[in-house]
Amino acid sequence: MSKASGMYYMPETPAKKVCDEGDFIFAAVGLDHGHIYGMSKGLIEAGGLIKWVYDPDPLKVEEFRKVFPQVKVACSIDEVLMDSSVHLVASAAIPSERCNIGLKAMEAGKDYFADKPPMTTMEQLEKAKETVQRTKRKYMVYYGERLHNEASVYAGQLVQNGEIGRVLQVIGLGPHREGKGRPAWFYEKDKFGGILCDIGSHQIEQFLFFTGAKDAKVQAAKVANYNHKQYPNFEDFGDVTLIADNGATGYFRVDWFTPDGLRTWGDGRLFILGTEGYIEIRKYIDITRDDNTDHVYLVNKAGEHYINVKGKVGFPFFGELILDCLNRTEYAMTQEHVFKAIELALEAQNKAIKLE
Repeated sequence: MSKASGMYYMPETPAKKVCDEGDFIFAAVGLDHGHIYGMSKGLIEAGGLIKWVYDPDPLKVEEFRKVFPQVKVACSIDEVLMDSSVHLVASAAIPSERCNIGLKAMEAGKDYFADKPPMTTMEQLEKAKETVQRTKRKYMVYYGERLHNEASVYAGQLVQNGEIGRVLQVIGLGPHREGKGRPAWFYEKDKFGGILCDIGSHQIEQFLFFTGAKDAKVQAAKVANYNHKQYPNFEDFGDVTLIADNGATGYFRVDWFTPDGLRTWGDGRLFILGTEGYIEIRKYIDITRDDNTDHVYLVNKAGEHYINVKGKVGFPFFGELILDCLNRTEYAMTQEHVFKAIELALEAQNKAIKLE
């Protein structure tokens, strides 16, 4: 894990530079979640220039400038949006506020890059779809558990190269550590959208990507507040079963029960079953054996394989996103895929059975 300040994840391996400095300019607006550091770092490494930062909390801005001292402080979001040189606005504001920032950015002619979840209601999703269609701007999302993890990137390459045949099932495990000092909004469901909307959206995006599905059915969904009764609207556990439009199936579990004894924030894993083999990804740690991240286990017709890909494959998403914004292409991620992932997460959240 790499930390500059606070509780956030910034991978050490750089993204590949795709443009010269000044060709692509972006701003950071809304610093409520630490993912904004990884988002900004990835764009800068790929050649982006961060020009502005804005957040109503000056302490958050001060912390951000310790990591990115080159950035100018804006007095308002309008100051950022009026700058015609800015290509893209990145935001990790409170989840319920992310969509409104994105709508403003797109109306101002900017592309938008939101932390996950990119919105918290179906009404927001419909507004975002309409605005994208009308303005022709991009509404991209930082699904970092796949995009900013080398093991996940490499597993995607293995799948696309046919190393395990047709993908039949994806199982995702997304435990997280609650830690201490979380802001009040973290425990308010109307602010974070529920556990399946929030960290569950990571898992659904991965399911769609690895199976190659365009759509899926939420067969079952469950949520619970097992151990946080002092926060009655909080959810600390959730799971979902999915059936893709191409026949693949999926299951994922997300929770806030990472024990204190684990050396990192969560033992995130992914299991991909194919007709000719399977892959296991141990994203952040191989417990009791190795502190390193990015462990990939592959079993197929050729045998059993272990590959540690830390520092070896990088993060092509950021460069692809920059080039997509500059060239109006769709190589990093299609808009359809972005919206389908959060649509299914919201659907799962809305239909989830609440366990006692």
